[in-house]
Amino acid sequence: MSGGEMMETLIRVLETALPVFLTLGLGMLCRTRRLISREGVAALKSVAVNITLPAVLFSAFATMEYTARSVAIPLVIFALCALALILGFVLAKLLHVKGKLTPYLMTGFEAGMLGYGLFALLFKDEANSSFAIVDLGQVLFVFTVYKALLSGKGGLKSALREAVVSPVLWAIIAGLLFGATGLYRALTPSGVSGVLDAIADFVAAPTSAVILLTIGYDLVPSEIRWRDTAAIVGLRVVIMGALLGVALLVNRLFLGGAVHAGALTLLFILPPPYVLPVFADAEDERANISSALSVLTLLSLLIFAVMAAVI
Repeated sequence: MSGGEMMETLIRVLETALPVFLTLGLGMLCRTRRLISREGVAALKSVAVNITLPAVLFSAFATMEYTARSVAIPLVIFALCALALILGFVLAKLLHVKGKLTPYLMTGFEAGMLGYGLFALLFKDEANSSFAIVDLGQVLFVFTVYKALLSGKGGLKSALREAVVSPVLWAIIAGLLFGATGLYRALTPSGVSGVLDAIADFVAAPTSAVILLTIGYDLVPSEIRWRDTAAIVGLRVVIMGALLGVALLVNRLFLGGAVHAGALTLLFILPPPYVLPVFADAEDERANISSALSVLTLLSLLIFAVMAAVI
């Protein structure tokens, strides 16, 4: 590689990855300098999850191209998420990895609070719909099987009740209705679709920065239980690496490359859903899960930086 090519690669990495790490650093600074309170961060998360992210999702699903292959993609991802959970239970028991909720750290992806922001930075010329179609499968898995098993006595009813009031799910449903029915395209000549795009883009604009700021605020390296979380992180990496290989093979052989390979890869490097610590009964297990999520988030961002260098 020549000096000029190396400089171009470095600039590309800095353009893509530096804003991410800088915003994370600002989030950590906000915590250490008490520029934002814990309540303030909770409010920012609420804005991201309930307002800006739904705008991203509505736009992504409304503008998606719907074909027989695109319908199959979420089913494949759903099946792989279920397989990851099964592998999590089996391997955690065989390898004596502690933690009642450890298997749940082996499946699901934090696409909402991290994935969409990273995808927009990494693939600036690609529509969010390329990532949304792979996310749909894991969203369906998390809102049904995942949360039903975690909810215990509430079961599927509790999970469905929670899903019904989720702005994220309603944004996906609305986007699917506009996109799959052809309504979005039908409204294009009248200019209504353009107005919807302008509104969605404006509301969605701060999503990446707000989410990364809140993630940075919650990252406290000194509190991470490095030794205790090593086995969990290692097991997650092995399972996700194997299933990513399966997903890329299925995409190539059976879906004719219909899935954006970068979107698929990005999905599988993401950490598990951030909601998991809520379901931990013991404080010690909650701390271990939070540590694992922090390490997996840092690992995701490092792999993201590598992807920025090679793409």
